[in-house]
Amino acid sequence: MTTAEIDRQPRGAFAALSSRSYRIYIGGQSLANMGSWMQSIAQDWLVFSLTHSSTAVGVTMALQFLPMLLLGLHAGALADRLPKRRILLITQTLNGITTAALAVITITGAVRPTYVYGFALASGVVFAFDSPARQAFVTEVVSEDRLRAAISLNAAVFQATRLIGPAIASVLIATAGTGWVFAVNAACYLGPTIGLLLLRPADLQPAQAVAKAQSSVATAVRYLRGRPDILWTIFLVGVLGTFGLNFPIVLTAMAKSTFGGNASTYGLFNIVLGLGSAAGAVLAGAGTRPRTRAIVTTAAMFGILQAVAALTPDLPAFLVLLIAMGFVNLVCQAMANASVQLAVAPEIRGRVMGLYMLVFIGGTPIGAPIIGAVTSHFGARTGMLVCGVIPAVAAAVTAVAVARRNLRQQRAQRPPASWELLESVVWESSADRPAATARG
Repeated sequence: MTTAEIDRQPRGAFAALSSRSYRIYIGGQSLANMGSWMQSIAQDWLVFSLTHSSTAVGVTMALQFLPMLLLGLHAGALADRLPKRRILLITQTLNGITTAALAVITITGAVRPTYVYGFALASGVVFAFDSPARQAFVTEVVSEDRLRAAISLNAAVFQATRLIGPAIASVLIATAGTGWVFAVNAACYLGPTIGLLLLRPADLQPAQAVAKAQSSVATAVRYLRGRPDILWTIFLVGVLGTFGLNFPIVLTAMAKSTFGGNASTYGLFNIVLGLGSAAGAVLAGAGTRPRTRAIVTTAAMFGILQAVAALTPDLPAFLVLLIAMGFVNLVCQAMANASVQLAVAPEIRGRVMGLYMLVFIGGTPIGAPIIGAVTSHFGARTGMLVCGVIPAVAAAVTAVAVARRNLRQQRAQRPPASWELLESVVWESSADRPAATARG
């Protein structure tokens, strides 16, 4: 490639769009993400309409995330052993079929709460296998030097559809009924399926498949034991996912009990949070390779901002802090995701990303009930304060641990000082004297 051609290559956050494969891939993901946000609204509303119980909505949420907790690592091992494109084609097909079935029984009036519970569990199982394969598949679509930009754009698209999907779902629920939201989502799955079929194998950079004997979870665990930098990043992401990102719980309570608002107020909170998140995701792709220090710093900032927002008395200042929270949160998430993927060997990437998604999403059934109980008993501000303090403390712990590890490495690598050399000579001489005396 000539110098002029290199200069024309797009850089920064949108560098990944220069790849035809990535443009096709992100186009399909846009439809899939929009459909997922639509379904999330419709599913929760349907369960509540059928049962008039918030507990039932919580049960549905737990069933949807439980498979990731149980199957995440094994699904990651499968992603290392089989072609990721094939796995994604299967998961998109299964998602389309199950969603279409739920749409039919809802439109015909045959839906029951148990059917929705079963659908939530089934979709959770599919998601458990889809997620690690999808995370690792990005590295096959774009080159390594554009991976961070691709991951950031993925996050930006996810947040953008977060603004569009619920709005469309609300209109459809009010005008056509909940079942038609599921029908539209089933059609949305055609987007990523067609996109995967349009990808040319010659344009991809597939990782070498790993033999079954070498793709065990134990192998990934042994690998990570020697990579504390990755382990600390995964730990921090796990704390953020488990305790820091319980927005549906704390923001609904803040909207109603703290600011005296209604559903529109909660919708406004989500809009400004999504705007900040989308901006943060785009910015995260414009920098160089992420460092652990930057990830820890943004995680700490997110926790501090959320804690301050919990104590903010007026609504305008709260909205500004929500924008800042969304921005810093997505910068942190995008950097953490790219950092782990770039640091891991391709043949083990699926299992590591399975663990990554396990701690990030699988912690929700654990953290959500805790934050919900704190919010119910001590108020919305206390619940949101806890959501901020715990990630900030986790970031401080990670910073101390990483600093100590770096200090030990520096001590092991630096040449010995003159007094250390003199001390070693004295000790070696004193150790040799008895042997010399004995020989004499």
